[in-house]
Amino acid sequence: MDLSSLEPPGTGQSPRPSPFPKTMASFASPHPRPQWPRAAADAASRALAAAVFAFLDVLDALLCIVYALLDGVLEESPVRCYCHRSHGAAEEEDEELSDTLYVRRSAVRDALVGLLRRLLVVVVGRRRREPCGDKWRSPRWSDCACEACVAWRGSGGRLHVVVKEPAAADDDCIKDADAHAHAAGETDNAIFLHGFSSSSSFWAETVFREASITNCSRLRLLAVDLLGFGQSPKPGDCLYRLSDHVEAIERSLIQPLGLTSFHLVSHSMGCVVALALAAKHPARVKSITLVAPPYFLPRGQKKAMSQVALNRLAEKKLWPPLLFGSAVMSWYEHVGRTVCLVVCKNHRLWERLFSLVVTWWSWRERDRGGGGGGVGLRLLRDLTRHTHHSAWHTMHNVICGGARLQDANLEAVQAAGIPVQAIHGVDDRVVPVECSTRHLKAKLPTARIRVMDGCDHTTVVLGRERDLADELRAFWYGQLN
Repeated sequence: MDLSSLEPPGTGQSPRPSPFPKTMASFASPHPRPQWPRAAADAASRALAAAVFAFLDVLDALLCIVYALLDGVLEESPVRCYCHRSHGAAEEEDEELSDTLYVRRSAVRDALVGLLRRLLVVVVGRRRREPCGDKWRSPRWSDCACEACVAWRGSGGRLHVVVKEPAAADDDCIKDADAHAHAAGETDNAIFLHGFSSSSSFWAETVFREASITNCSRLRLLAVDLLGFGQSPKPGDCLYRLSDHVEAIERSLIQPLGLTSFHLVSHSMGCVVALALAAKHPARVKSITLVAPPYFLPRGQKKAMSQVALNRLAEKKLWPPLLFGSAVMSWYEHVGRTVCLVVCKNHRLWERLFSLVVTWWSWRERDRGGGGGGVGLRLLRDLTRHTHHSAWHTMHNVICGGARLQDANLEAVQAAGIPVQAIHGVDDRVVPVECSTRHLKAKLPTARIRVMDGCDHTTVVLGRERDLADELRAFWYGQLN
């Protein structure tokens, strides 16, 4: 539903009177339902979460020792973990370098890190040497070094892009909405940016398959694997700051394709990159569609926004699983590295298993008369296509560090008059819907906010691909007529 159609409480028609007499309503519920069962369940859930994350604090500290020893033996120039670095003056000057890399507030973690710094003085001393030249690069010993994972080295540093070319010029599907572009002989371009731990498949396997936009003459769709994800480069000497992602898109799409204008469509973390790209190229961006944008109005000092983003977008909760996974990969450097060691280093094994499951699912759906399905299962393979270095730094320097830059980027977008729409699921528990309905709307009053009932962080796209494709087409061309 469109947010503009919502009426605040107390407006509109008066509520319909109850068909039951007041005395009957009182008789039906003489006592209010007790609230203590829900309160007790919430308290138990919080206690369990506190216990689990305290255990992860201890485990992360132990793994710090293990990796310190293994890196010292297996790497010629070991790289210090952030447990043993401090956010100094040089880091303070770099606005894109998030302080959450160094400071993640946790009493248990802080006590354990202080103890580790004393116990590992010898090991840490050996690791103080900064990596030089080509020593600090992917793959590390804990990364996969298969041919596919290092093939990007011959790409000149360009991102992997999936291109859906325009339909044939004589196709009879040309509609009034894009007739102006066809008549002018122009090609409209739309760049799609995925979210965290995803890839171009998130769009190529979904919206790109819908006829409502793929059959549009003069419309070219471009889905990008962001730097460090999918089949794009994963350099180990990169801090994956917001500017690094923007420059990679310029180097891989805007410059080689000579794009003078384009639409932007982004999901979750990709919204942060899209706004930065639009702020840098306001004259080229025709419209911006933000799906589940992680934006919060500033509170207090701008520097504190990175901590706000970390605590709101990677909240230490056990449910839903996507939020729990985000918390583990954001708060625990060494636990996250272990997950990547098991999953990403062995991605070929996991991809074969996913392929078997997808094949079985497709047969099952065909037997039931379905359409094959399995899109969500195919997208699971994206969870294996990154390194810990790329995921860790992107999470902190783009999602958390980028929170400090979003206000300036939104102001540049508003000043340029770029049309913006945000689409958000009501049931999104990873990026709360208030990010769009309250925070983004307050900052960008002209933005069109669409709230989807019954949709969460992923089903706002998956499962409603056709509707989203129609919405994009209407937004792109309806606002130009």
